[in-house]
Amino acid sequence: MKLSMVALFVLAIAVAACGSEVPPPAAEATPTVAKATPTAASSPAPQPSASAGSAIRPVVFDTDMGMDDLLALYVILRDPTLDVRAIAIDGTGLIHCGAGIRNLRRILGAFDRLETFTVRLPGDEHPPEEVVATWKAAFPTYWPKGSNFYAPLSGITPGEVALLEVAPVPGSPVKMSTGVLVIYADRESFTFMTPEGHALSAWITFSAYRDEDETVVQVQALERTSDPFIELSYIFGANRANDRFWEQTLENLARSMGVSEPAVTTVKVCVDRRRQWHYVRNLRHSAAVNMAVSTVTAPARWARRRRAAN
Repeated sequence: MKLSMVALFVLAIAVAACGSEVPPPAAEATPTVAKATPTAASSPAPQPSASAGSAIRPVVFDTDMGMDDLLALYVILRDPTLDVRAIAIDGTGLIHCGAGIRNLRRILGAFDRLETFTVRLPGDEHPPEEVVATWKAAFPTYWPKGSNFYAPLSGITPGEVALLEVAPVPGSPVKMSTGVLVIYADRESFTFMTPEGHALSAWITFSAYRDEDETVVQVQALERTSDPFIELSYIFGANRANDRFWEQTLENLARSMGVSEPAVTTVKVCVDRRRQWHYVRNLRHSAAVNMAVSTVTAPARWARRRRAAN
């Protein structure tokens, strides 16, 4: 898969970027060097699939590991018309080559699946900008019952943090209190990033775009389970519950816009099949585990307070 292939080239290209130049592959089109700039980190909004006749261009991505570059890399890796052959790290940028290699390998290994959920609306009645504006303004109302989203007072804007209360696994009597960071937002898309301790390490993009006479509304999640406990729960069915959550969200949004029987399409792409059992130490940061421990020990804390008061 694309991320896995890129990871194989990171070390060699990053070292070359600190020293000599990298010659283009023989007998192939010369790769385009995509040097990220602050303006290059444009909308992470998804692009429609490349048509059969469109040319796929090979790309070498040159970065100094700034946040704008990471957002641009996210966009480029999802573009069906680009084939990322390697990533070069500038030793004169925000980070030295050694640390840059380590950080980039962690980023590329942070996700193992790309899930895309779409629903179609009449394009003339619901232009993409209008759909996204409505979605932002009433985002919590489209979530399935039992989950709470507390939007920032200033709305869904970059840099703001929203608080969540969701069940970590299906049927859990304990809700996980966590949050998301809004890392991007424009008229046609917005993107959340989950924090440390969340059940999933994820970038989730909500967007809308025009496809002929229809508006395609989309949720796209690039994600990976954060610890072995959540990994096991996904093996035994939590992944299906997570899929159903976003499918219901799109169904609720479509119904609010007059679609009586919305049809949600789900597409999954496996980026990395490896199970990361060695991240067992992440359990100490797990919001789900901490909430479970707090709930179980609540009676003992209440009893101690009663004894202290008497």
